[in-house]
Amino acid sequence: MTDTLTRAHKLLADFPVVDGHNDLPWALRVQVRYDLDARDIAADQSAHLHTDLPRLRAGGVGAQFWSVYVRTDLTGDAAVSACLEQIDVVRQLAARHPEDLELAFTADDMEAARRRGRIASLMGAEGGHSIANSLGTLRQLHQLGVRYMTLTHNDTIDWADSATDEPRHDGLTAFGEQVVREMNRAGMLVDLSHVAATTMRDALRVTRAPVVFSHSSARAVCDHPRNIPDDVLAQLPANGGIAMATFVPKFILPAAVDWTRRADENLRAHGFHHLDTTPEAMALHRAFEEAEPRPVATPATVADHLDHMREVAGVDHLGIGGDFDGTAFLPAGLDSVAGYPNLIAELLDRRWSEADLAKLTWHNAVRVLRDAEAVARELTATTPPSNATIGQLDG
Repeated sequence: MTDTLTRAHKLLADFPVVDGHNDLPWALRVQVRYDLDARDIAADQSAHLHTDLPRLRAGGVGAQFWSVYVRTDLTGDAAVSACLEQIDVVRQLAARHPEDLELAFTADDMEAARRRGRIASLMGAEGGHSIANSLGTLRQLHQLGVRYMTLTHNDTIDWADSATDEPRHDGLTAFGEQVVREMNRAGMLVDLSHVAATTMRDALRVTRAPVVFSHSSARAVCDHPRNIPDDVLAQLPANGGIAMATFVPKFILPAAVDWTRRADENLRAHGFHHLDTTPEAMALHRAFEEAEPRPVATPATVADHLDHMREVAGVDHLGIGGDFDGTAFLPAGLDSVAGYPNLIAELLDRRWSEADLAKLTWHNAVRVLRDAEAVARELTATTPPSNATIGQLDG
């Protein structure tokens, strides 16, 4: 492993990780209400966060999709405002750390930031409730720099079914299909993490641009509804999209699924949201873990998913989406953004070629954004923006 870890660091120096999903903005909101002096990511923040600049550098991260996530108990104008605040803090971070972070809006921007030795900072909105059923709001999020939108988060919304809630629409409604078309026209990637399998299939039927799964793994390896069924993975080559494997133990390690459910119930019983990672919530988690030892995932667990996803979808359609600062628990060896070399070393030990690993870490994600931009240029030249309302399309 020592030799392969050295090779992993060298490979990442040339072809760094494009990570599909990091919830640092929400963690900054919850922990310090965006007080960037209180959580200065230029310094070691390992006592509070999975993410800071020294560990991003140590992990070989070259581009990060920062999640501008909004909890689903915020709706309507409150959801839109919270999303705008999330966008604002990403921009604040880039302005505060210009030698390390560089805002990126296109594939060319990503490549330019890499040449300058900076971490390309892109944004992804997590949850279609953030547009408050407005195509105009969707377009304005794109204008502000959002380059993907996850159609749902954990709850079914007015126009799309979530993977972890009761279905109401059998996938996408007519308005939901129009959201996908408008995202294609804008050049915003359709993110199918968190959505029901029916929603995945509907979106793949409607979209003209490649899709992305920003942080999902293989359902055949771990039977969790947040993961991707094989029939959907098998559609990615024709679509051109990318599935970015996540590190969240309850999505990748079968033994962790039931344990995490009980740990989350313990949090809620004490008045905390199950996604809360504040020190108080984590103290409750640690006490629970002492009483009931936690099943621990490793880089090999993630590699098992990537091996399967490669077999079904092909290496040209894979990426990495860790979900750092969006989960209470992580695999051993992948417990912060510094851990990516451990995963690459594991894949080298499994005889993944360096050329294929360069696709996994960098090339595939850049290509997908570039392809979505090409579709957007074609559509904006031929199709006017839609001003349809959900009432008009769904009745």
